Amino acid sequence: MSKAASRHVVLAVLADGKPRTSRSIGRTVGLSKAASYSVLRRCWESGLVLRTKNPLYEPEKISKGRRGVAQHVRSYHLYALRPKGIDNIRIEGQEFVKFSKKYLDVRGGGAKSKAEIILDFLRTKSEKAWFSKEIAEALKHKDVKVCDVMANVRRFEERGFVYVRGYKLEERQTPFKEGYLVTWINQEKPREEAIEDAIQKTDRALENKRSDSPFVDRVHRTRDVIIEHSKLRRLVSFGYIYEKLGCSEYEAEHALTRTLQLYPDLKEVKLFDAYRYFYHISLSNEDLNAAIKMKENYIRMVKGRANRIGHNWEAVAEWFIDRFTVGAHFWTQNHRTEGMDPRRITLHLIRGVRGRRNAAEVDRVWEVTPGVFAPSVSYVLSCKWGLVRKEDVDDFFEVLRWSKEFGADTPDGRQTKQGVYGVFAGQAFNPKENLRLKNDITISLASYAARMNIQLLKAVDFNDKLRGRGCPKVVTVQRICRIAKDEKEVREVLDAIWENSSAAEEILEKVAMSNESIYRFERMLNKE
Repeated sequence: MSKAASRHVVLAVLADGKPRTSRSIGRTVGLSKAASYSVLRRCWESGLVLRTKNPLYEPEKISKGRRGVAQHVRSYHLYALRPKGIDNIRIEGQEFVKFSKKYLDVRGGGAKSKAEIILDFLRTKSEKAWFSKEIAEALKHKDVKVCDVMANVRRFEERGFVYVRGYKLEERQTPFKEGYLVTWINQEKPREEAIEDAIQKTDRALENKRSDSPFVDRVHRTRDVIIEHSKLRRLVSFGYIYEKLGCSEYEAEHALTRTLQLYPDLKEVKLFDAYRYFYHISLSNEDLNAAIKMKENYIRMVKGRANRIGHNWEAVAEWFIDRFTVGAHFWTQNHRTEGMDPRRITLHLIRGVRGRRNAAEVDRVWEVTPGVFAPSVSYVLSCKWGLVRKEDVDDFFEVLRWSKEFGADTPDGRQTKQGVYGVFAGQAFNPKENLRLKNDITISLASYAARMNIQLLKAVDFNDKLRGRGCPKVVTVQRICRIAKDEKEVREVLDAIWENSSAAEEILEKVAMSNESIYRFERMLNKE
């Protein structure tokens, strides 16, 4: 078909006044996509048709055969027959204009694409390496974004135009904090020499920046901390390493595990089967034994305050449960350890849970019978003085479902028995810890616990009860836990302020004065 004939049939299609795309016109008259677009472009330039001022966008799926279906966003224009003497019109909310260079876009071949802009930048600024964020910042006046940079840079890399550098891991590459580092490969030099030159440019860019991956850096720093303490004839705890790394606890644990795997000269010793310490084999046996004895003595004394407050927190939760639960009957158990609260219950495990082989302790267990003919409902309490995380809730749930008393085998696996509910009392629950489900729905820690029939109780819930009773704001359950000498005194203090809320602050001050010797001793131990 000649150009004149093609133009004639295209204009005949647009004669009804309805705007159309070049693709739809091509299908109507039997022209290819390229041919129909070429005809419409000539008609627009010659003033026979008008085109939308701005492109339109729509998602499009393209079959790739065995590779599946690719989805992208397609941009296109609409064309309409130009009325005589009219340069622009508006149809169905879209503005149609006559040909002008200012309306040319990348699709029309009249302007540089973002890919060309980025490539020109790297070619003209080839004397150094650039981070992707720096490139986007330098070209933001041309509407170039960070996502535009790397989408095009990867294509340039495949064609051998640029060298891209990031954190090198075993099987993949990840970006630096400022993004990937990109530099132009000189096409006029021999390939080997050009690549070596590109690597040197990235080295210079990284001279004042950390060039290892964050994980590798944490491994090296962990090793340095352990060796440093060993030179001082000391053991170092996981808590100290965690604080030094300045990362999440999970990241610190991962780095420590990997450090021990990579460096067999670093060793771990567990004191009282609970507290982990680390040292270097350069520490002599005499110094190691002396360091262990010092740490054991320190743990015996200093951890006493933490245990006191932790047990007091259990008594607080128990007191409020007993006060506000009608018909609650607490389990009791005799223990070999003298002074251990009989309301602390040891459960029998049929499978080990996180280092506990045959037994696990829970803080309280109580039963409530709703009616004469209704079955009893069992509640199991676990307390933690501090920030509660997902792993704490998971650990509690594992203990319940693998315990002989509260777990049962079902067709869906091991589950807690019907009528058994977990209650987790924590000083506070991590508000930043959200859980992402398989369907990409994000839920809070409280919602996650509720799905497992675990109720979360917070210190603020107990304090609200005290406020409702008329206690001043300075009287809190946290303060009661810190000043009371034991669980018995916690119950006595709560009874007293509940009966006489107006004198609650004076009651706490008297208790604090009577226990001053305990606080003085604990402060002395902390200094040691």
